[in-house]
Amino acid sequence: MVSGLRVQLWRWMNWLHQFRFMRFALVGASGTVVNLSVLFTAHELVFSAIEPAGSKPYFSLALAIAVATVNNFTWNRLWTWSDRLHATAHHEGQRLRKRSLLAQLGQYAAASWLGILLQYALTLGLMHLGLHYLLANLIAIGIASVSNFITNDLWTFRNRHRP
Repeated sequence: MVSGLRVQLWRWMNWLHQFRFMRFALVGASGTVVNLSVLFTAHELVFSAIEPAGSKPYFSLALAIAVATVNNFTWNRLWTWSDRLHATAHHEGQRLRKRSLLAQLGQYAAASWLGILLQYALTLGLMHLGLHYLLANLIAIGIASVSNFITNDLWTFRNRHRP
């Protein structure tokens, strides 16, 4: 029974692997969990002594976005766009320099800045409208994810080889 479930899960994961945006969405879902967890922990525990209390969201949100960005970069590099990295490194036997991991993380963060700014501004804006900070952040993440996919697909993880 467990073996059959593993086979079904494996087939489903292989089928899903064909759809880049779905992979991106799953990575984004994991990043959302990381973001909300760090946001809650930072807001309620790490920065609990900050006065005035209205300053806490600024610090906790910045930390949550930073940690989630590193999480998402790691999984997008290893899974969502892994085929492009391998194709670039091995295309037609050419000796291509692989960009350093840190340089690519910087490019990923730069490509994600629009989404990061959208998320930050929308979260704080929605909080001022009376929404709970976690709900405001969840809505902002959903909106910002579209720009993140487009910029990273076209720039950070684009195909670098010429046909």
